[in-house]
Amino acid sequence: MHSEQLRSALAPGSSAPEFTLPSTPDQSVSLSEFRGRPVVLVFYPEDWSPVCSDQLVLYQQLLPEFQRYDAELIGISVDGIWSHLAFARDRNLHFPLLSDFEPKGEVARSYQGSSAGATSRRSGSIPVPTESCARSRVCVED
Repeated sequence: MHSEQLRSALAPGSSAPEFTLPSTPDQSVSLSEFRGRPVVLVFYPEDWSPVCSDQLVLYQQLLPEFQRYDAELIGISVDGIWSHLAFARDRNLHFPLLSDFEPKGEVARSYQGSSAGATSRRSGSIPVPTESCARSRVCVED
């Protein structure tokens, strides 16, 4: 997907679709937990692929920049939680990887194609500011 298409997947000022996805066998993460903070959702097709591995390692290297703006970085793919746990450990990733496994790719589809997991081999990210809305961004409203 081209970056312009990705940015327009959600209309400026629209609410980001709520979700709750597993991050470990006994824990889940909900988008609503981050109200009042910017969130960057990184949708990627799968763990262990060369491109995804490089991309997520780069995000890890940039994590201090995200933290500087109090932004939460969250990775989402259709891989299962056990794959995410092994992948994060192997790649030394310190941000949550959420499993959009069942039903496969449902959250990705709710963001209108920003992840490819079930439908494409491309990845993308969506900044989700929670304080103010800017062009090409979406807001999580209370």
